[in-house]
Amino acid sequence: MSNKINFEIYLFISSKKLIMSAFSSTNEIIYEKELLFEQDSKKLIFEKLDFFLNDNIFKIEKILKNFVKNIFIILDFGEIFPVELSIKRNSHKNIVNLKNLNYLLYEAKDCCKKTLNEKKIIHMLINNYQIDNKNYSFLPEGINGNSFSLDIKFICISERLVKDLEMILKKYQISLSQVVSARYIEKFLDDKEKNLNRKD
Repeated sequence: MSNKINFEIYLFISSKKLIMSAFSSTNEIIYEKELLFEQDSKKLIFEKLDFFLNDNIFKIEKILKNFVKNIFIILDFGEIFPVELSIKRNSHKNIVNLKNLNYLLYEAKDCCKKTLNEKKIIHMLINNYQIDNKNYSFLPEGINGNSFSLDIKFICISERLVKDLEMILKKYQISLSQVVSARYIEKFLDDKEKNLNRKD
């Protein structure tokens, strides 16, 4: 098959439904299919997902005239949970900058990974910046401070879930590009994109 259309494939997974969508590079919907469940079905979700992929991947590839190699997964069920922490660094009158920020973020992420065994971080949100006990909603530029701290929220899922998803996708020679939380990304989507995450 040839590379005639630039596209991205999204798979929305909840305990109530599955939605597969293919978007062009101009954000137009090329293909969309939805499967509603008769009842909440967390136990059977992987069996239904396998059937759903089998039923739709080849249809998408025929329309696109290209193989689907990567997929973005949007999750909306109970495997997602938040972890909040604060981390502080004394900067000794140094300028607070992106280098200091990256150091703290790396340290916080490392600490979270060590504490949460068999969990994968899918989002990292900074809720607050604090320089010398003064709070900021954004990183101020060029400020000197004795101390710099962050209030961070991690959104995590189990590594087992990621591996299970990767295993199903591998049957179709598809790689998992990224897993995101539906509830987190919904506030950043426009009305057309929210179609992926529409409520019943």
